[in-house]
Amino acid sequence: MSVWLPSAPCTPGACIERAGSATAVPRAVLRMVAVTAVVLAGVVLLPLGGLIPAELVKRWCRWIVRAAGVQVRITGAAAPTGGLLLVANHISWLDIPLLAAVRPARMLAKAEIRGWPVAGALTAGSGALFIDRDRLRALPGTVARIADALRSGQAVAVFPEGSTWCGRAQGSFRRAVFQAALDAGVPVQPVRLHYRIAGGTASTAPAFIGDDSLLASVWRVVTARGLVAEVDVRAAIEPGSHCDRRSLARAAQPAATVQPDWMHAALVA
Repeated sequence: MSVWLPSAPCTPGACIERAGSATAVPRAVLRMVAVTAVVLAGVVLLPLGGLIPAELVKRWCRWIVRAAGVQVRITGAAAPTGGLLLVANHISWLDIPLLAAVRPARMLAKAEIRGWPVAGALTAGSGALFIDRDRLRALPGTVARIADALRSGQAVAVFPEGSTWCGRAQGSFRRAVFQAALDAGVPVQPVRLHYRIAGGTASTAPAFIGDDSLLASVWRVVTARGLVAEVDVRAAIEPGSHCDRRSLARAAQPAATVQPDWMHAALVA
Protein backbone atom coordinates (compact mmCIF):
# COMPACT_ATOMS: atom_id res chain seq x y z
CA MET A 1 0.00 0.00 0.00
CA SER A 2 1.36 3.44 -0.90
CA VAL A 3 2.27 5.92 1.82
CA TRP A 4 -0.01 8.62 0.35
CA LEU A 5 -3.16 6.52 0.54
CA PRO A 6 -5.81 8.32 2.65
CA SER A 7 -6.90 6.50 5.80
CA ALA A 8 -9.07 7.19 8.83
CA PRO A 9 -8.46 6.32 12.49
CA CYS A 10 -12.10 5.17 12.84
CA THR A 11 -12.64 1.47 13.60
CA PRO A 12 -15.81 -0.58 14.16
CA GLY A 13 -14.82 -1.44 17.74
CA ALA A 14 -14.07 2.14 18.79
CA CYS A 15 -16.63 4.16 16.84
CA ILE A 16 -19.77 2.15 16.08
CA GLU A 17 -22.62 1.73 18.51
CA ARG A 18 -24.65 -1.47 18.39
CA ALA A 19 -28.24 -0.61 17.50
CA GLY A 20 -29.72 -4.03 16.73
CA SER A 21 -31.21 -6.80 18.88
CA ALA A 22 -32.17 -10.47 18.60
CA THR A 23 -35.84 -9.52 18.29
CA ALA A 24 -34.97 -7.48 15.17
CA VAL A 25 -33.66 -10.47 13.22
CA PRO A 26 -36.87 -11.41 11.32
CA ARG A 27 -37.39 -7.79 10.26
CA ALA A 28 -33.73 -7.50 9.32
CA VAL A 29 -33.89 -10.60 7.10
CA LEU A 30 -36.87 -9.13 5.25
CA ARG A 31 -34.98 -5.87 4.78
CA MET A 32 -31.92 -7.72 3.52
CA VAL A 33 -34.05 -9.57 0.97
CA ALA A 34 -35.67 -6.30 -0.10
CA VAL A 35 -32.31 -4.55 -0.56
CA THR A 36 -31.00 -7.47 -2.61
CA ALA A 37 -34.11 -7.51 -4.79
CA VAL A 38 -33.95 -3.77 -5.51
CA VAL A 39 -30.23 -3.89 -6.30
CA LEU A 40 -30.63 -6.92 -8.59
CA ALA A 41 -33.45 -5.13 -10.42
CA GLY A 42 -30.95 -2.38 -11.17
CA VAL A 43 -28.40 -4.89 -12.42
CA VAL A 44 -31.00 -6.34 -14.81
CA LEU A 45 -31.77 -2.87 -16.18
CA LEU A 46 -28.11 -1.86 -16.63
CA PRO A 47 -28.03 -2.70 -20.37
CA LEU A 48 -30.63 0.03 -20.95
CA GLY A 49 -28.13 2.58 -19.68
CA GLY A 50 -29.04 6.14 -20.67
CA LEU A 51 -32.52 5.13 -21.80
CA ILE A 52 -33.69 5.09 -18.17
CA PRO A 53 -35.06 8.52 -17.13
CA ALA A 54 -33.02 10.34 -14.47
CA GLU A 55 -36.05 10.64 -12.20
CA LEU A 56 -36.49 6.86 -12.21
CA VAL A 57 -32.82 6.40 -11.33
CA LYS A 58 -33.26 8.81 -8.40
CA ARG A 59 -36.29 6.90 -7.15
CA TRP A 60 -34.51 3.56 -7.48
CA CYS A 61 -31.61 4.89 -5.40
CA ARG A 62 -34.03 6.04 -2.71
CA TRP A 63 -35.70 2.62 -2.80
CA ILE A 64 -32.37 0.95 -2.00
CA VAL A 65 -31.98 3.06 1.13
CA ARG A 66 -35.64 2.74 2.12
CA ALA A 67 -35.54 -1.04 1.61
CA ALA A 68 -32.78 -1.13 4.26
CA GLY A 69 -35.20 0.51 6.70
CA VAL A 70 -33.62 3.98 6.54
CA GLN A 71 -35.71 7.12 6.12
CA VAL A 72 -34.39 9.59 3.55
CA ARG A 73 -34.59 13.36 3.89
CA ILE A 74 -33.12 15.47 1.08
CA THR A 75 -33.04 19.23 1.59
CA GLY A 76 -31.29 22.25 0.14
CA ALA A 77 -30.43 23.46 -3.34
CA ALA A 78 -31.38 21.77 -6.59
CA ALA A 79 -28.52 20.21 -8.55
CA PRO A 80 -27.83 22.13 -11.78
CA THR A 81 -27.85 20.48 -15.17
CA GLY A 82 -24.73 20.05 -17.29
CA GLY A 83 -21.27 19.15 -16.12
CA LEU A 84 -21.11 19.02 -12.33
CA LEU A 85 -18.69 17.75 -9.69
CA LEU A 86 -20.64 16.44 -6.69
CA VAL A 87 -18.52 16.19 -3.53
CA ALA A 88 -19.56 14.80 -0.16
CA ASN A 89 -18.27 13.52 3.15
CA HIS A 90 -17.97 9.74 3.25
CA ILE A 91 -19.43 7.53 5.98
CA SER A 92 -21.27 4.53 4.54
CA TRP A 93 -22.04 2.42 1.49
CA LEU A 94 -25.42 4.16 1.72
CA ASP A 95 -23.70 7.39 0.63
CA ILE A 96 -23.53 6.14 -2.97
CA PRO A 97 -27.27 5.71 -3.65
CA LEU A 98 -27.98 8.85 -1.59
CA LEU A 99 -25.75 10.98 -3.84
CA ALA A 100 -27.34 9.46 -6.93
CA ALA A 101 -30.74 10.35 -5.49
CA VAL A 102 -29.62 14.00 -5.64
CA ARG A 103 -28.47 13.67 -9.24
CA PRO A 104 -27.48 10.52 -11.15
CA ALA A 105 -23.74 10.70 -11.67
CA ARG A 106 -20.69 8.70 -12.63
CA MET A 107 -19.08 7.64 -9.38
CA LEU A 108 -15.35 7.81 -8.76
CA ALA A 109 -14.72 4.44 -7.11
CA LYS A 110 -11.69 2.59 -5.83
CA ALA A 111 -10.49 -0.12 -8.21
CA GLU A 112 -11.02 -2.88 -5.62
CA ILE A 113 -14.80 -2.53 -5.93
CA ARG A 114 -14.67 -4.20 -9.35
CA GLY A 115 -14.07 -7.52 -7.57
CA TRP A 116 -17.02 -7.24 -5.20
CA PRO A 117 -19.96 -9.60 -5.85
CA VAL A 118 -23.04 -7.83 -7.30
CA ALA A 119 -21.86 -4.36 -6.20
CA GLY A 120 -18.84 -4.63 -8.51
CA ALA A 121 -20.95 -5.40 -11.56
CA LEU A 122 -23.43 -2.69 -10.67
CA THR A 123 -20.70 -0.08 -10.15
CA ALA A 124 -18.87 -0.93 -13.37
CA GLY A 125 -22.07 -1.07 -15.39
CA SER A 126 -23.16 2.33 -14.12
CA GLY A 127 -20.22 3.97 -15.87
CA ALA A 128 -18.11 4.53 -12.77
CA LEU A 129 -14.63 5.96 -13.11
CA PHE A 130 -12.13 3.82 -11.23
CA ILE A 131 -9.06 5.04 -9.38
CA ASP A 132 -6.11 2.85 -8.43
CA ARG A 133 -5.28 4.33 -5.04
CA ASP A 134 -2.03 2.38 -4.77
CA ARG A 135 -0.54 4.07 -7.86
CA LEU A 136 0.15 7.76 -7.39
CA ARG A 137 1.43 8.02 -10.97
CA ALA A 138 -2.01 7.03 -12.29
CA LEU A 139 -3.67 10.03 -10.58
CA PRO A 140 -3.17 12.61 -13.39
CA GLY A 141 -4.80 10.24 -15.87
CA THR A 142 -7.76 9.75 -13.55
CA VAL A 143 -8.15 13.52 -13.14
CA ALA A 144 -8.06 13.90 -16.93
CA ARG A 145 -10.83 11.28 -17.36
CA ILE A 146 -12.98 13.06 -14.78
CA ALA A 147 -12.45 16.38 -16.59
CA ASP A 148 -13.43 14.78 -19.93
CA ALA A 149 -16.66 13.45 -18.40
CA LEU A 150 -17.44 16.87 -16.91
CA ARG A 151 -16.81 18.63 -20.23
CA SER A 152 -19.28 16.29 -21.91
CA GLY A 153 -22.02 17.53 -19.57
CA GLN A 154 -22.02 14.61 -17.15
CA ALA A 155 -22.10 14.72 -13.37
CA VAL A 156 -19.29 12.99 -11.48
CA ALA A 157 -19.66 12.12 -7.77
CA VAL A 158 -16.57 12.04 -5.58
CA PHE A 159 -15.76 11.51 -1.90
CA PRO A 160 -12.64 13.70 -1.56
CA GLU A 161 -11.75 12.44 1.94
CA GLY A 162 -10.52 9.31 0.16
CA SER A 163 -11.72 7.04 2.97
CA THR A 164 -14.82 6.47 5.07
CA TRP A 165 -15.13 8.04 8.53
CA CYS A 166 -17.52 7.22 11.36
CA GLY A 167 -19.61 10.39 10.99
CA ARG A 168 -18.50 11.97 14.25
CA ALA A 169 -15.03 12.64 12.88
CA GLN A 170 -13.99 13.67 9.42
CA GLY A 171 -11.00 13.84 7.11
CA SER A 172 -9.48 16.55 4.96
CA PHE A 173 -10.59 16.91 1.36
CA ARG A 174 -7.90 15.79 -1.08
CA ARG A 175 -7.34 18.44 -3.71
CA ALA A 176 -6.62 16.45 -6.88
CA VAL A 177 -10.22 15.88 -8.02
CA PHE A 178 -10.98 19.60 -7.78
CA GLN A 179 -8.47 20.17 -10.56
CA ALA A 180 -10.84 18.32 -12.88
CA ALA A 181 -13.61 20.86 -12.15
CA LEU A 182 -11.19 23.73 -12.78
CA ASP A 183 -9.98 22.20 -16.05
CA ALA A 184 -13.53 21.55 -17.27
CA GLY A 185 -14.92 24.89 -16.04
CA VAL A 186 -17.89 23.36 -14.21
CA PRO A 187 -19.48 24.05 -10.81
CA VAL A 188 -18.78 22.05 -7.67
CA GLN A 189 -21.77 21.08 -5.53
CA PRO A 190 -21.03 20.08 -1.91
CA VAL A 191 -23.42 17.61 -0.26
CA ARG A 192 -23.46 16.97 3.48
CA LEU A 193 -24.45 13.46 4.58
CA HIS A 194 -25.50 12.76 8.16
CA TYR A 195 -27.09 9.74 9.84
CA ARG A 196 -29.12 9.90 13.01
CA ILE A 197 -31.76 8.07 15.00
CA ALA A 198 -35.29 9.47 14.66
CA GLY A 199 -35.52 12.01 17.42
CA GLY A 200 -32.19 13.70 16.74
CA THR A 201 -29.30 11.62 18.11
CA ALA A 202 -26.39 11.18 15.69
CA SER A 203 -25.72 7.52 14.81
CA THR A 204 -22.57 5.74 13.67
CA ALA A 205 -24.42 2.47 12.94
CA PRO A 206 -24.37 3.00 9.13
CA ALA A 207 -20.60 3.62 9.06
CA PHE A 208 -18.51 1.30 6.88
CA ILE A 209 -15.03 1.79 8.30
CA GLY A 210 -11.72 0.13 9.09
CA ASP A 211 -11.68 -3.63 8.65
CA ASP A 212 -15.48 -3.81 8.61
CA SER A 213 -16.93 -6.13 5.95
CA LEU A 214 -19.67 -4.95 3.60
CA LEU A 215 -21.97 -7.74 4.80
CA ALA A 216 -21.44 -6.77 8.47
CA SER A 217 -22.16 -3.13 7.68
CA VAL A 218 -25.32 -3.95 5.74
CA TRP A 219 -26.54 -6.23 8.54
CA ARG A 220 -25.93 -3.50 11.11
CA VAL A 221 -28.07 -1.09 9.08
CA VAL A 222 -30.97 -3.49 8.52
CA THR A 223 -31.10 -4.44 12.21
CA ALA A 224 -31.14 -0.83 13.40
CA ARG A 225 -34.38 0.94 14.32
CA GLY A 226 -35.30 4.47 13.34
CA LEU A 227 -32.30 5.36 11.20
CA VAL A 228 -32.62 8.58 9.22
CA ALA A 229 -30.30 9.64 6.39
CA GLU A 230 -30.12 13.41 5.99
CA VAL A 231 -28.83 14.74 2.67
CA ASP A 232 -28.18 18.48 2.70
CA VAL A 233 -27.47 19.75 -0.81
CA ARG A 234 -25.45 22.95 -0.49
CA ALA A 235 -25.26 25.82 -2.96
CA ALA A 236 -23.04 25.11 -5.95
CA ILE A 237 -19.62 26.79 -6.12
CA GLU A 238 -19.57 28.45 -9.51
CA PRO A 239 -16.66 28.05 -11.94
CA GLY A 240 -14.18 30.90 -11.84
CA SER A 241 -14.82 31.73 -8.19
CA HIS A 242 -11.57 30.03 -7.11
CA CYS A 243 -8.26 30.18 -8.93
CA ASP A 244 -6.70 26.91 -7.78
CA ARG A 245 -7.67 23.48 -6.49
CA ARG A 246 -6.42 24.19 -2.97
CA SER A 247 -8.78 27.12 -2.42
CA LEU A 248 -11.63 25.29 -4.17
CA ALA A 249 -11.22 22.26 -1.88
CA ARG A 250 -11.09 24.54 1.18
CA ALA A 251 -14.33 26.22 0.10
CA ALA A 252 -16.12 22.91 -0.51
CA GLN A 253 -15.08 21.07 2.66
CA PRO A 254 -16.94 23.13 5.30
CA ALA A 255 -20.14 22.89 3.25
CA ALA A 256 -19.93 19.11 2.87
CA THR A 257 -18.79 17.96 6.29
CA VAL A 258 -20.36 17.48 9.71
CA GLN A 259 -21.00 20.30 12.14
CA PRO A 260 -18.28 20.84 14.80
CA ASP A 261 -20.51 19.78 17.72
CA TRP A 262 -20.86 16.32 16.19
CA MET A 263 -17.12 15.79 15.85
CA HIS A 264 -15.24 13.19 17.81
CA ALA A 265 -12.74 14.49 20.35
CA ALA A 266 -9.93 12.76 18.47
CA LEU A 267 -10.66 14.55 15.20
CA VAL A 268 -7.79 14.36 12.74
CA ALA A 269 -7.62 17.54 10.63
